[in-house]
Amino acid sequence: MKEFELKYGCNPSQKPAKIFMANGDELPITILNGKPGYINFLDAFNSWQLVSELKKALGLPAATSFKHVSPTSAAVGTPLPEKLKKACFVDDIEGLDESPLACAYARARGTDRMCSFGDWIALSDVCDVTTARLISREVSDGVIAPGYDPEALAMLKEKRKGTYNIVQIDPAYVPEPIEHKQVFGITFEQGRNDYEISKAVLENVVTENKTLPESAKRDLVVALITLKYTQSNSVCYAVDGQAIGVGAGQQSRIHCTRLAGGKADTWFLRQHDKVLNLPFKPEMGRPDRDNVIDGYINKNEEDVCAEGNWQKYFTERPDPLTESEIRAYLSQISGVALGSDAFFPFDDNIERASRSGVSYIAEPGGSIRDGSVIDCCNKHGIAMAFTGMRLFHH
Repeated sequence: MKEFELKYGCNPSQKPAKIFMANGDELPITILNGKPGYINFLDAFNSWQLVSELKKALGLPAATSFKHVSPTSAAVGTPLPEKLKKACFVDDIEGLDESPLACAYARARGTDRMCSFGDWIALSDVCDVTTARLISREVSDGVIAPGYDPEALAMLKEKRKGTYNIVQIDPAYVPEPIEHKQVFGITFEQGRNDYEISKAVLENVVTENKTLPESAKRDLVVALITLKYTQSNSVCYAVDGQAIGVGAGQQSRIHCTRLAGGKADTWFLRQHDKVLNLPFKPEMGRPDRDNVIDGYINKNEEDVCAEGNWQKYFTERPDPLTESEIRAYLSQISGVALGSDAFFPFDDNIERASRSGVSYIAEPGGSIRDGSVIDCCNKHGIAMAFTGMRLFHH
């Protein structure tokens, strides 16, 4: 297939639309089901690069959940503790521990379930039945992978009344080293960002604390590769082999750090006993539970515990999660890794990161205020590596 006609571009008014290879070659994909759209393919090709690079860097199956050309999370296939299984709504999946790929997707989808609603999925490895079972029960637009087990493919083809988008990509495909894009009729040309991220980029530790355990190096690599395919400005919190908070597309870096930190805090608090034991009505579906859990933790648009509200969601009125309980719970968190796609210009980012349990940081360095940022890390006992590499993505 040399080209594929799309229904429209980013919006219904943008026609005609298609994807094709500028050099006339065959497209490196096969569409096994559905008819993906313009934004679907933007998500598919960005997300595939992310998971394939994670697999190469860490040697573990990887998965990501994408929305609007940024990851909500990405993860490698490490087993989930029991509380996390419950928080991610996967504690009923038989054989989960035996499928590293399914564990990776359970982590990626379970990190920020509100943002992952209607996601695009990328898998580094052939999709197995356990992973397909997870995907089949979530609201999702499509998936890209290097292959599918026959039973897994049959299961996914039943999704969305047979219209679910399933794309297979040639894992051997290597793009041209020079890439182009047009804006306002003007063509931009640049070298493809093929900078290889590995644990080797973490060798320049500039803080008094020089200790980066292997688990921290893994998590920093997860954060940095996630940032490589996140709309900038961006920062990423990661722990236990998964991105737990992504702050994407903010004009100010402190807003990235706050946004991502808030998401990381919510991820931790989803595993609080009060949250895990909320007495939901049995007919409440997962998306509705996600919205209520977010409201319960963050006290957003409505007080879900208030009289007249709780009856819509719960079999009995739950005790609220108090501010003192939240502070006490989060104060015990440590060992979190934080990556930034560009240098931190002020030490307020470090202060905010420390409140979410950050113990390890990787950032390019190069700010005139590097000294102030390093001093702040030293104050909090944080180990920070300067990578010397910027990861802007637009």
